[in-house]
Amino acid sequence: MSMGALDKITHNCKHATFLIEKKLIGRLTLREKIFLRIHLFGCGVCRLYQAQTTKINQMIRQLFLDTTKHDVKLTDEVKKEMQDRIEDELNKN
Repeated sequence: MSMGALDKITHNCKHATFLIEKKLIGRLTLREKIFLRIHLFGCGVCRLYQAQTTKINQMIRQLFLDTTKHDVKLTDEVKKEMQDRIEDELNKN
């Protein structure tokens, strides 16, 4: 396989992973949908990436929903500790 072919495959996978991420937060154009579908048909690595990314995204959304359902608030003690740690880090420089 020539370097040109390898570069093209790498570029296609980079573009596919970009589209996978874009699809999770918005809409793809018809051209993008077609490219992604064709690429995923032939690329097991990107299919795996899509499955993993989708699962991670679902888990993060669920975590966010779980924490917003409960009235989670930081105590004054935790806030003070965080502030102290931030100030300590800032003073190191």
